Amino acid sequence: MQAIILAAGMGRRLGDYTKNNTKCMVPVNGVRLIDRLLGQLEQLKLSRIIIVVGYKGKELREHLEASPKEVSIEFYENPIYDKTNNIYSLSLVKEKMMEDDTLLIESDLIVEDSLFQMILDNPYPNLALVAKYETWMDGTMVRIDSDNNIVNFIPKKAFNYTDVDKYYKTVNIYKFSRDFAKHKYVPFLNAYCAALGNNEYYEQVLRVITLIDHADLKALPIGNAKWYEIDDKQDLDIAEALFADEKDVLRKYYGRYGGFWRFPQMLDFCYLVNPYFPSRRMKDELRANFDTLLTEYPSGMKVNTLIASKCFGVSEEYIVPGNGAAELIKVLMEETSNFKHQTSTPKVGFIRPTFEEYPNRYDKESQVTFVPQNEDYRYTAYDLMNFFGNISSLKSIFLINPDNPSGNFIPKKDVLLLAQWCEERDIRLVVDESFVDFSEDYATNSLLSNETLETYPHLTVMKSISKSYGVPGLRLGILCSADKALIAHVKQEVSIWNLNSFAEFFMQIYNKHEKDYLQACDKFIKERADFERQLRTISFFRVMPSQANYFLCEVLSPYTANEIVVTMLKKYNILTRDCSGKPGLNPDKQYMRIAVRNHEDNTRLIEGLKMVSGK
Repeated sequence: MQAIILAAGMGRRLGDYTKNNTKCMVPVNGVRLIDRLLGQLEQLKLSRIIIVVGYKGKELREHLEASPKEVSIEFYENPIYDKTNNIYSLSLVKEKMMEDDTLLIESDLIVEDSLFQMILDNPYPNLALVAKYETWMDGTMVRIDSDNNIVNFIPKKAFNYTDVDKYYKTVNIYKFSRDFAKHKYVPFLNAYCAALGNNEYYEQVLRVITLIDHADLKALPIGNAKWYEIDDKQDLDIAEALFADEKDVLRKYYGRYGGFWRFPQMLDFCYLVNPYFPSRRMKDELRANFDTLLTEYPSGMKVNTLIASKCFGVSEEYIVPGNGAAELIKVLMEETSNFKHQTSTPKVGFIRPTFEEYPNRYDKESQVTFVPQNEDYRYTAYDLMNFFGNISSLKSIFLINPDNPSGNFIPKKDVLLLAQWCEERDIRLVVDESFVDFSEDYATNSLLSNETLETYPHLTVMKSISKSYGVPGLRLGILCSADKALIAHVKQEVSIWNLNSFAEFFMQIYNKHEKDYLQACDKFIKERADFERQLRTISFFRVMPSQANYFLCEVLSPYTANEIVVTMLKKYNILTRDCSGKPGLNPDKQYMRIAVRNHEDNTRLIEGLKMVSGK
């Protein structure tokens, strides 16, 4: 068995990364693609490796010749790499294909070691590794029958999005027998190049063979094995996360702050959304209006304020919609710092552990922090009044309710006691109730009503619609207060077109889907109770009670949170949050925050955790 590696391309889409090197010389996590690939191939005891070079071929050869390999490497040059595609590169070594069985590999791949052994161990002589279609995939697709025979190659021009559930992507690793190359592939390759020229792709030859002849070419689906094709900077970024080593893997993922749909097989237990809403019916309505929403401008602030008022039942003068809560938090914290005629920044009260977006946007020297002195991080409105009552020059208190990550919840009647206490002391109370709809008796727990806001004009309520409504991709949040001057100021500070059309339409149609939302919240509360019961069976967890859509768990010896999180990601493709070191948490203990997803996903997480513990 020999290997042929095609490495002549220019890799223009990688920009500066390929300015002085061909694609396979690009490093992924410090290791060049070609070095990783050759290291994998050396384990296979091949007779030789043939590399077709072109763009920056001299540099590639010098790099490889500087570190001799155990297996013989032969180089062939494509001198017109800038005028041809990979069919010509392969044609340059077609005689070599007829001398031995061949692994054909494209050089811009990064794959698990297991894939090469997988294709070699399979008894079929002519195979293509394939992966079930996912949204990131581009290039040649195939359709296969129930016996894994490839029945058609689908070129880009023939790609149909209505058929994606039937598509597999070629991984661009093939195994061809010498007999197949001699009697089928090479003759068809010659005819194809003679008829259509050299600016084509070698898969087109396989497509022709499949269509007009029984090709004996089978697909070998790779399941959940990791691989990536690196064509541009984004591909490189994703590949570095997928193939990061243990010391870097969490930084690579956490630093993305979302966008995990780019990793379709991964289960995300970090980001916190309602698993049961929007309903299918609401999604269908959004889909039915997709073309219009995509191609039309959204309304400005005035209209979107009116729609938000209708959607959430708060007067237009008291509400401002935002491009996610993050936009509103930024403006609110800037306004909080802006007290005229003050010689120093006013004192602001925070509770920790908490959502750090608020304190991170305020002067640290002027922060007053309450930390609950108990192992479950529970606190009440009375605890806050007792603590902050001793602080002079306090202008604001920020309360996340339920809190993140502790899940602590203060009942509405007690929050209103705190609001009255703040009124009497001229203190603004900001309550972020992004998770309140996950609490028991959620229907009566919200502070979003004109009556409540008017009774407590120092009260400001923030709500991220992403969380409980399950629509983080819309980027939608609201800020509400009877302090008309504050609301007017925030409206002035944000863009007039701060919402996209999809977020606007969501608010427009929400009320007719509200019954489905309430049912989703009820279903969630039942699932959370079941999930808590299952989490408590994990021997290395101490689970804290929660009224949100996540649980804070203390990780018990001999494990560390990092060990559990990395193991769950690397072995089971499940991402969880290591909270150890978060301000307010005991620095001598280990903590994880685990989101609540649907029952199937939660069960998969529990099974993985049990495998970690050996039970």
